[in-house]
Amino acid sequence: MTSTAERQATNVDSGHFDPLTDLDGMWTVDLAARYLPIPGMPLTKYECWDGHLFMTPYESVQNSYGEAELIGQLRPGARATGYFVCGPVNLMLGLPGRWIQPDVTVLDGPVRGTWVSSEHAVLVAEFVSPGSIRRDRIDKPARCAEAGIPWYMTVDLDEERGRAAVELFELKDGRYHRAALNHAGSRFEMSDPFQAGFDPIELLMR
Repeated sequence: MTSTAERQATNVDSGHFDPLTDLDGMWTVDLAARYLPIPGMPLTKYECWDGHLFMTPYESVQNSYGEAELIGQLRPGARATGYFVCGPVNLMLGLPGRWIQPDVTVLDGPVRGTWVSSEHAVLVAEFVSPGSIRRDRIDKPARCAEAGIPWYMTVDLDEERGRAAVELFELKDGRYHRAALNHAGSRFEMSDPFQAGFDPIELLMR
């Protein structure tokens, strides 16, 4: 039996089909594979919760640099433990209409394909920006905790003031609890889920 979403998704001959509006509330990974990215739209991150699509611009140059540096800091310890540190991936959170694109994702092994199940995620990291504070500090942690992702990290960079902070959370009893918080000038250390240590100032473009 053809679903409403499938009927609307295939009804493109009328000339009025707009996936952003016509599929709102019905997005799934299958529809995303078919219609995303949207032709003519600026490059953006596509995330989805219960069929509703959320689009956010790519990170600033400063955060992009910080992400690359963080990957470099995490990679040696992760690889020694058999894990793989990746940039943004399409991380599915249980249901076909739920996925996020974390800035950095640590996977428990080599994964192939476009979509990654949350069961393979050991740690996700988000770089907080002025427009994403609520999503990165409240919404996404709640969703990742619900999906059972063991570790969650936030990174907050302020290039102008030379400030940087790294905060690590561990999932316990269905909620994230702070395991570490370090600012520029102090050394961030983690022993679980793998060994890593660095001064957060090293993530700044300086």
